[in-house]
Amino acid sequence: MTISRRKLIEPQITPFYHVINRCVRRAYLCGDDPYNGKNYQHRRGWIVNKIKQLAAVFCIDVCAYAVMSNHYHLVLKIDTEQQKKLTPEEVISRWLQLFSGHPIVVDFLKEGQIATDKQQALSTLVAEWQQRLGSISWFMRCLNEEIARKANKEDQCKGSFWEGRFKSQALLDEQALLSCMMYVDLNPIRAGITPSLEQSDFTSIQQRIREYNQTKTPSKPSSSNKSHFQLLPFVGAEHQAKKAGINFAFADYLELIDWTGRCIRNDKKGFIVPNQPKILQQMGITPDAWLEHSEQFMEHYANVSGRWSQMCAFKQHAGGHWCKGKLASHQLHPK
Repeated sequence: MTISRRKLIEPQITPFYHVINRCVRRAYLCGDDPYNGKNYQHRRGWIVNKIKQLAAVFCIDVCAYAVMSNHYHLVLKIDTEQQKKLTPEEVISRWLQLFSGHPIVVDFLKEGQIATDKQQALSTLVAEWQQRLGSISWFMRCLNEEIARKANKEDQCKGSFWEGRFKSQALLDEQALLSCMMYVDLNPIRAGITPSLEQSDFTSIQQRIREYNQTKTPSKPSSSNKSHFQLLPFVGAEHQAKKAGINFAFADYLELIDWTGRCIRNDKKGFIVPNQPKILQQMGITPDAWLEHSEQFMEHYANVSGRWSQMCAFKQHAGGHWCKGKLASHQLHPK
């Protein structure tokens, strides 16, 4: 039974979600299309640029992304605190970056005030927009509609470009978040598209590596980076109470993803010293269990990931009758 999207995305339970969307009619979002011989590499730029715009408008942070040949992945965090703090003027300013203004809003912006009989209508409208600015459904709607229109115009055709509404997975704890981000960041390497993280174009891991290198060798910022957007940062576990971000050190994450990627790609081509990354030691996760979990993330979980008890509770809240998950998850989620 299909579960309502509203029940699958519950910011009160978890702010983190993994979303995926796939093309139909053998359409290629980017790369070489073997059916017509055309190259759609430039479409990768379309989707990343749109993500940049939406991340600046919505109260939603981007943790990870990867744009593949016929689908893309996003790991998002709903920032409910920022959403609640928006003033009516900020809500209107953000919303009008994406949509044309309602007549009542246009009058309000023009005059700086509004008639008493229209104030309730304005308040209702602003409240609706404020709610949407924290909605993953609206974020994805804005992203997918523009990409579909541009792709159909380029292909000189009509009809659906996307397979359907996006699929979502709730990430219920930090281990699920870390594993999912790893899965997304390693997608191009697993698919054999690129040999290294640094060459994984249009992915969050490439962006993070470049930003990290720039901090080590600071240089004058170029004008081409004006549209650059900030990924949700790694803040380290020791700062989790003070700063909003991912509660791991980026150096540890980089060490872990490099180790995981090498195990997946080079197990028959060479030997890598099996140094267990520090972050795994902190979590009490065995290397074999982590590798299996990271490599088969989508196969192990449906629309929710986390500890088994959390998954069952979430599914019960959403109205589902059964829960798909790795039964051996106690190896990854020690008590």
